[in-house]
Amino acid sequence: QVQLAESGGGLVQAGGSLRLSCVASGRTVSTYAMGWFRQVPGKERKYVAGITWNGAGTYYDDSVKGRFTVSRDNAKNTVYLQMNSLKPEETAVYYCAAGRYANARYVGGYDYWGQGTQVTVSS
Repeated sequence: QVQLAESGGGLVQAGGSLRLSCVASGRTVSTYAMGWFRQVPGKERKYVAGITWNGAGTYYDDSVKGRFTVSRDNAKNTVYLQMNSLKPEETAVYYCAAGRYANARYVGGYDYWGQGTQVTVSS
């Protein structure tokens, strides 16, 4: 079993930055691809970014390309999402997930999920 815990969310003004962290415990995630999703109440959870098990490959939704960067430190069992130039419409709960394929852009492509961290972007 893998337990994931996100942190780093909070309130930021439009144009600002946040860095989210996702720490894994239990079984190591060094062999898993990792993904970041976000969800607004009443809407489906949407893919944001993914990274391969070794960090060699990264994938992004078109809406965040050039502004968000996903990275990982397997020695620390941690995955990061650096978010720059944030927009109010990106207010959501952000989740990290572990799975087999970093470019899997659907919820069912991941086996383990964190509890999420709230990101609020004020205008």
